[in-house]
Amino acid sequence: MKKYLLGFGLLFAFSMLLAVLPARAAVGPDDVLGVWKNGEGTGMIQIYKSGNKYFGRLVWLKVPNTPEGTPRTDVNNPDEAKRKTPLKGLVNMRDFVYSGDGKWSDGKIYDPKNGSDYSCEMTLTDANTLEVRGYIGVSLFGRTDVWKRQAMKK
Repeated sequence: MKKYLLGFGLLFAFSMLLAVLPARAAVGPDDVLGVWKNGEGTGMIQIYKSGNKYFGRLVWLKVPNTPEGTPRTDVNNPDEAKRKTPLKGLVNMRDFVYSGDGKWSDGKIYDPKNGSDYSCEMTLTDANTLEVRGYIGVSLFGRTDVWKRQAMKK
């Protein structure tokens, strides 16, 4: 009888624990779509889908113009022909695929601050928080930036 009571007590305690833990909503492939502000607050990136892949483009810059008043361009691009490309509208994320469980992988991210391209993966930690990890080689050697979803203005 004591074994049954102990078993019932453990089952009851476990079910109560499950009841109070927050349920994680299922994440779908298109849940990453939208406008996100980077961790520094210096830019906003619109993530969009083309075919079965996901891309991102710069749609807002905190400092959109140079001191001379002209739009900022991709001055650090290693390809000299691209250095006059405006930063606003620049596709700086490309080729992400949804790999399940709120993760997008196999992508690339371009950092216009230094003109470098990195491997990248994204993880949606909740509906409004996106962890973006850029790395060289393996993900262990990289940096994660936390982005926040921005409300769409109508």
